Amino acid sequence: MKKLITLLFILPLLFACNKDKDNRYTRNSLEYNLYQGSDFNYEGKVTLRELVSGQLEINIELIGSKSTEDYFFPAHLHFSTYDGPDSPIAFQLNPINNKDLKSTTILGTMSNGQNLNFEAFKNFDGHIKIHLAESGPDYNVILAAGNIGLNDNSRESFEREAISICLPTY
Repeated sequence: MKKLITLLFILPLLFACNKDKDNRYTRNSLEYNLYQGSDFNYEGKVTLRELVSGQLEINIELIGSKSTEDYFFPAHLHFSTYDGPDSPIAFQLNPINNKDLKSTTILGTMSNGQNLNFEAFKNFDGHIKIHLAESGPDYNVILAAGNIGLNDNSRESFEREAISICLPTY
């Protein structure tokens, strides 16, 4: 009988913890695909979720080879489409850990001084690129890329050979 009473007290606490995590977000979310950008076999998904505070959380999850060693792939939110020349970095996203191929970033003020809310993000002219390295020749290797916001994110519109090389400046 004591076990049953204990169980009745513990179960609601377990469900309450899950509910608290869900209460961080509104129902607003968007998903975008990242497509293979080089000979390295990486693709992925970007999930944008609106926090109840109005801030935006960007989650990136790549599909590809993982490693047991610490290594991070730089990730950038850029203005314009992935094939646009001179597409400046809008925001430096948290790097993707090569151990789990994931990254989470709370979007802050962009390089042009703008802050995006959920509705503005849907109309944002931008893309995301994942680089092999932070600097040097491997910076020009784009592991994955994809348009976001108002830009066409379909597989049919993606051309790997058209990816523009971005400048490593913010």
